[in-house]
This record gives sequence, C-alpha cells and structure tokens, in this order.
Amino acid sequence: MGCDRNCGLIAGAVIGAVLAVFGGILMPVGDMLIEKTIKKEVALEEGTTAYKNWVKTGTDVYRQFWIFDVQNPDDVAMNSSNVRVKQRGPYTYRVRYLPKDNITHDPMSNTVSFVQPNAAIFEPSLSVGTEDDNFTVLNLAVAAAPHLYPNAFIQVLLNSLIKKSKSSMFQTRSVKELLWGYKDPFLSLVPYPVSTTVGVFYPYNNTADGVYKVYNGKDDISKVGIIDTYKGKKTLNYWSDYCDMVNGTDAATFPPFVEKTRVLKFFSSDICRSIYAVYGDELNLKGISVYRFVLPPKAFASPEQNPDNYCFCTDREISNNCTFFGVLDISKCKEGKPVIISLPHFLHATPEIRESVEGMAPNEEEHSTYLDVEPITGFTLQFAKRLQVNILVKPAKKIDALKHLKRNYIVPILWLNETGTIGDEKAEMFKSQVTGKIKLLGTVEIALLSVGVVMFVAFMISYCACRSKAAK
Repeated sequence: MGCDRNCGLIAGAVIGAVLAVFGGILMPVGDMLIEKTIKKEVALEEGTTAYKNWVKTGTDVYRQFWIFDVQNPDDVAMNSSNVRVKQRGPYTYRVRYLPKDNITHDPMSNTVSFVQPNAAIFEPSLSVGTEDDNFTVLNLAVAAAPHLYPNAFIQVLLNSLIKKSKSSMFQTRSVKELLWGYKDPFLSLVPYPVSTTVGVFYPYNNTADGVYKVYNGKDDISKVGIIDTYKGKKTLNYWSDYCDMVNGTDAATFPPFVEKTRVLKFFSSDICRSIYAVYGDELNLKGISVYRFVLPPKAFASPEQNPDNYCFCTDREISNNCTFFGVLDISKCKEGKPVIISLPHFLHATPEIRESVEGMAPNEEEHSTYLDVEPITGFTLQFAKRLQVNILVKPAKKIDALKHLKRNYIVPILWLNETGTIGDEKAEMFKSQVTGKIKLLGTVEIALLSVGVVMFVAFMISYCACRSKAAK
C-alpha cells in the first residue's frame, strides 16, 4: 500500500517534471517556429500575407485638408501687415485605393519594382462643405515669380502681364482648384512655353509615384521593404551629403521583430527626403498590441540643435543663417518654386516664423505624425501623416503686387492629415492568423511550465511527507 502510494507520488512528480521540461523546451522551439513563419509570411513574394496587403492596402486611406483662409489680404499686400488666417476644413479625399502597378520581380537581386498610382476621390460625408467652396489664398504664380525669375528686366515684363491679367498677391480659389489645379490668368499671358496650370498637388490624378525598387526580404528578412532605388537612383539630387540618400522603407511596413529602441527610417516623396520616427508608446489597437513611433522635433531641428541636419539647410538668408527650425525648404525638389514644408500650425517651429502669421494654434495631439507598428510582423496598422504646405514670399520692387512688402513671409496655404487604420475585419483576421496563434502558443508554454512545476513540487512534498511519516 505504502509502495503504491509512494510510487504514485513519484510518478506524479516525474510527470510534472516532464511537463515543465516540455514547456521550457517549447519556449525556444516555439520562438523558432514563430520566427520561421513570420520570416516566410512577411517576405514580399506572391502567396505571402504581406504581399497581398502590400499590392493593395486593405486599409481605407484618407487625406483631410484644412485650408488657411486669409482674412486681411489687402492689409498684407499694401501695408506689409501680419497675415491673419482662419483654417477651414476638413475637406476629405480617399486616396491610395489603387493597387501598385508595373510590379516586376528580380530574383537575382531579391528585389521587386513598382509604381504607386495617385488618385483622389472626394468624400462629401467626411467634409465640411463641397469642393466648390471658395477661399482667399496666396496667388501661387505671383508669389513664385521673383524666385523663378530673379532678373530685374524679366520681372518688369512679368509685372506688366500680372497687371494685365488683373492678378494680385492674393486670390479667390475653390478647394478643387487650389488642390488639383487651375488655369492661371497671369501665366496664360506669358509668351514663351510655360505650364499655365497651377495647383498645390498638380499634377496628381492619373500620375504615379516611383519607380520604387525595394528588397523582398527572401534572402535577408532584415531588409524587407527597404528601398534600394527611387526613380532608378539611390540619391535624390536635392540635398548634399547623406541628406540626399533614400533611406528606409515607404513606411507601410518595416522589417519584423521591431524593438522599442529601433529608429524607423522611411522615405516620403511628399517632403522630398528620408526621415525617421522613434518609439513613443505602446497601445492596444482593436485587440492588437502596437508600438507607436512618432516623428521627433529633432527631425526638423536646425543644425544648431541637431548637427546631422546641416545638409538640409539650403538657403542661409531665408533661414537666418540656418538657425530657424521646424521648416524645410523643398524648392529644389519643386522646380525652384518656393515651397516650404512644416508640421501643421508650425508645430515645433521657430517662434519668429509664427510671429508674422496670426491664427496659428499648434497642438501636439492634432498636428504630430505617428506610425502604429505591430512589432512582430513590422506591419504599420495605423498611421497619421500630417504636413503643412507653405510658400515663401519675398518683396519684389519690380512687381507691383509684391513691392509694398517690407519683409519675407512664410505664408501657410493648407495642412493635410493622411490617415489609415486597419479595418475591423482585417484586424480579426490578423489576430487569428498571426497574434492569436502566437498568444495561444505562449499560453500553452506558460501553462505547461506552470502546471509541471506545481505538480512536481506538490508531489515531491507529498512524497517527502509520506516518507517522513513512514519513518516514524
């Protein structure tokens, strides 16, 4: 009887030990299985989970626009007063709904090439008005004239055309015209060949961004999605030194197994440069744990604050000898047009820049850019890209519309918020196919280890107690 009991207790302890050992062994083995599966599924090859979502995003992506309606145009043009603006919006468009095009696989270099078609559909239900709503905004053609044609004699000729077309420093334009293009009356009178259509995003519809060539990750998963070349080149020809390099991914996906210490590098053709995001927080997105990476103020800092940014300073006169921060002159990328990029409402920008513009109210929550990345796969499941488009306006003595200005202005035109969030159906699918299986495996590992340890300890204590009792 005693033997049976003791043998049973020893057997129970042995079973507990086996379960604990099995649970312990399952941890590294399970991690290896997960890693192997993830590496296979995130590669950009036909048939993988990543490839299906990469070709055509399963997320609805929207661009919201807020237009800066100028309240005192005559006062600015005649008296060089501060520009007083009021933001109007949002005016919302659905974008990125077309699949990638001209996809070409190169098995020799383990890369895949593609272009991303551009198209925008107005969404009235997500907008405050119609595309025909009118606003008072800067005259883009007039403001650009002295930058594109600095010669005084040519400016005299242009001035006569500006007056003849009855153009001025400011104009009234609809949302549709301002965003996607309109025939400019002044440019229509220019006697030599010049594009007469002007718009902040003209041309956009029926165009494509690229060609991009990215690594598919088949041979090295740490390179998946990373851009090899953009438009056939590894550099942009806009900046000097390393600032000109095309770095990172397109931000839709990153190499898997993302650590909180990682700096996520990505390239954005909208701002004509590569940039980066750093870890900010851990969040729960529809039941999926994600890391929020944010664009830090340091990314748009002046060379004084961040020496790495010295090669992004292209105009020392405008940027006060490169001491201004929070703005990026991308005129070289825009055929000489004086376009300045910033965060909305000049968030994290030099206070002096805001001093000449009234109506700005920067807010970290509404105006910062972030990416919510699922750390195991590296997929971006939610994002908000926020940018402001501004035009640099200089005084020009030979152009009547600008001759009364006594200083330079960085005039805000609009700001945009491009957002996308994984849909409910896709989130459920992601949980069942990826995170759910990983969680289940983790639960089994912990359960086996815990139950095994408890069984081993309990049966061993009982066995020792029995032996002690029998000895008495």
